[in-house]
Amino acid sequence: MVQRPLLAFCLLLVACIGCDHASKQAAASLLADAPAFALAGDAVRFELVSNPGAFLSIGASLPEPLRHLLLIGMVPLMISLVCLCFARAARSSRLLLVGLALLAGGGFGNWIDRLMNGGAVTDFVSVGLGPLRTGIFNLADVAVIAGVGLVVLATRPKDAEAPAP
Repeated sequence: MVQRPLLAFCLLLVACIGCDHASKQAAASLLADAPAFALAGDAVRFELVSNPGAFLSIGASLPEPLRHLLLIGMVPLMISLVCLCFARAARSSRLLLVGLALLAGGGFGNWIDRLMNGGAVTDFVSVGLGPLRTGIFNLADVAVIAGVGLVVLATRPKDAEAPAP
């Protein structure tokens, strides 16, 4: 019988990958050959880009063989480590399990996209106010960042929760 935490982890992982893939498919069909367009007074901007690098194009200028090794070869190992952390933390807090599932789901989402698109991922949204803007990102990036945040919250020392005397 499958334990509930493992089932929840797997369902969240698959949902994360599926939502990321669906959003990239929609972006590719709706934004292809179209100029960028904005919503909410340019607070949210949509434009389709192919990103050969990691988050916010980090590593995009690396030589292709090294970039391929790091972003296609190493990512499954990193995701496996996340899943191993899950297996070891199976009795841990729900917050930690959700964080690990989002982290792994986002990682797998971008890795699958990279395999399907010649080593690049599909990015399509940025947010900002006035001249301050984020880089262009995708739903998998959001899942990874949210997952990291939840893991940090779940693993902070318990002494940090106690009010100062």
